Amino acid sequence: MPATANDAPPRKVLVVDDEAQILRALKAILNQSGYEVGLAATGEEALQIAPSFMPDLVVLDLSLPGISGLEVCRLLREWLKAPILILSVRDTEGDKIAALDLGADDYLTKPFSAGELLARLRALARRIDEGREAGPSSVSSGEIRIDFENKVVTRGGEQLKLTRTEFEILATLASNADRVVTASAIIRRVWGSADPTDTKALRFHVSNLRAKIETDPATPELVVTEPGIGYRFVT
Repeated sequence: MPATANDAPPRKVLVVDDEAQILRALKAILNQSGYEVGLAATGEEALQIAPSFMPDLVVLDLSLPGISGLEVCRLLREWLKAPILILSVRDTEGDKIAALDLGADDYLTKPFSAGELLARLRALARRIDEGREAGPSSVSSGEIRIDFENKVVTRGGEQLKLTRTEFEILATLASNADRVVTASAIIRRVWGSADPTDTKALRFHVSNLRAKIETDPATPELVVTEPGIGYRFVT
């Protein structure tokens, strides 16, 4: 599947990873899918390449020699609006949370499949097309539709009765559809000055929200948990 329509230039992806084998593999996968690829083996090289390459998407490994992936993420986000997909090993949940709070848009745990990588990039690319500043006025997933402007949630056209807090949590997730949102980011958005590390209230309201919007709240398909990180609204 091509990365863009036939009459548009290919999307440019900057891949930053210190493992040569991964760089080669990702370049082949992305080229085959229609992306133009730039490669960097260090954070310093990524920061040097990015201004001239001007990527539409960034795939960034956190474990880099020299400048850390977190610092690269922070420095890129100061001027670059392109979505950033973090690559991380399983034992660095703290780093993943920090990267997301620094402005990364999603993360993928190593090892990963080519299909999952491409799906994550397509989801991030849709956000480019929608316009990240304006954003959509509504988001739908299956029979569920969230109307941000009127603060209404419907299932199959029938309005659901959500509390203000439940709606704010769902709206926060749905406005970042298919992206993981950290628990601390949700808490800051919904409760403002509340302690972002106290997740008890958040878990309580998410449980109630799932009871209202999920077909089977015990196995949620819309609001899914990212263990140790936060939640994701799946479209």
